Amino acid sequence: MSYPSHLNRAGWLEYFNDMHKPLFICVGLLGLIGVMVLYSVAGGDFSPWAWRHGIRIIGGLGLVYALSTVELRTFYVLAYPLFGLVFILLVGVEIFGSKNMGAQRWLDLGFVRLQPSEFMRLALVLALARFYHGMHQNHVSHPLNLIAPLAMIAAPCLLVLNQPDLGTSIMIAVTGLSVVFLAGVNLRYFMAGTVAIIAAIPVVWQNMLTYQKERVLVFLNPERDPLGAGYHIIQSKIGIGSGGVFGKGLAQGTQSQLNFLPERHTDFIFSNFAEEMGFTGSLALLVLFILTLFFIFRIANQMRYPFSRLAVASMGFSISIYVIVNLAMVMGLAPVVGVPLPFVSYGGTSLLTFMASIGVILAMERQTTADLPK
Repeated sequence: MSYPSHLNRAGWLEYFNDMHKPLFICVGLLGLIGVMVLYSVAGGDFSPWAWRHGIRIIGGLGLVYALSTVELRTFYVLAYPLFGLVFILLVGVEIFGSKNMGAQRWLDLGFVRLQPSEFMRLALVLALARFYHGMHQNHVSHPLNLIAPLAMIAAPCLLVLNQPDLGTSIMIAVTGLSVVFLAGVNLRYFMAGTVAIIAAIPVVWQNMLTYQKERVLVFLNPERDPLGAGYHIIQSKIGIGSGGVFGKGLAQGTQSQLNFLPERHTDFIFSNFAEEMGFTGSLALLVLFILTLFFIFRIANQMRYPFSRLAVASMGFSISIYVIVNLAMVMGLAPVVGVPLPFVSYGGTSLLTFMASIGVILAMERQTTADLPK
């Protein structure tokens, strides 16, 4: 569907009617679940988290709709400038960033605090998708054509790693590599990279910070420090397991209400949800995530151009990795790396990025026949 240059009132209504409503509804429902859990976490109070999250969800859905009206060519043209802008913001964090809990990850603009590393996931996907758009399949795996995308992935990862934020750095790397993989780069490079990573483990281990090493050791054996580094995982497992089939009820979870569960409104929000909603509620939440990802990947399969196909598929892959890592983390199946649950966890910048991704996906879905440079 092509877009007119001017959107009048009838045009906005037409685009709303033409929107991929199932995906829009799924995202909205996930956001409402987030509001419900944050209300419960605060002991049945909308303050301090639930009302803010609710406002952000409403604003985020507005952003989704606004971005869905943007022309496909606009995303293509702005892909590189957007990547450059976010990279400059990451450099700005290194120089002017504000510190919190020993990490320098935010830019304090006075009226709002931004975490540019979250924006990098979306910017990197668009930039890499444009890089591979129009490239003949026979040239994708040429060694010289690997230099630019690997540099685009490595540069922001190193900046984020220095903040330090190992979890987000890994997410950026995985998201970027997903674009490279989907573009059709030969699997031999990925196999060689895997071997190199395994060989580099001793070096990486020696250069990891003490708390990062402790997270890995606690992941292997949470009981080694039950009141310290292992406390999060142990309390999270207790919360999930005590929910049973139907849960304890809204605002009735002992782990969160009695403050046994740390970071219960961000990284470990699923533990609280599982305790209060039980296996049944947890299964319903997982089904909602699966439906969301199904719609995204189905949209990717319908795309006409490599740019939009790679962008949509990689955004879906990024969201799926966040869901998998967060759930594995709170269940003790992965080290604690500080990864939020998309649309549900409290956090302004991460929610804004996820919502922006959905808006871009919907824009591309509505313009499968729009013209792009070859």
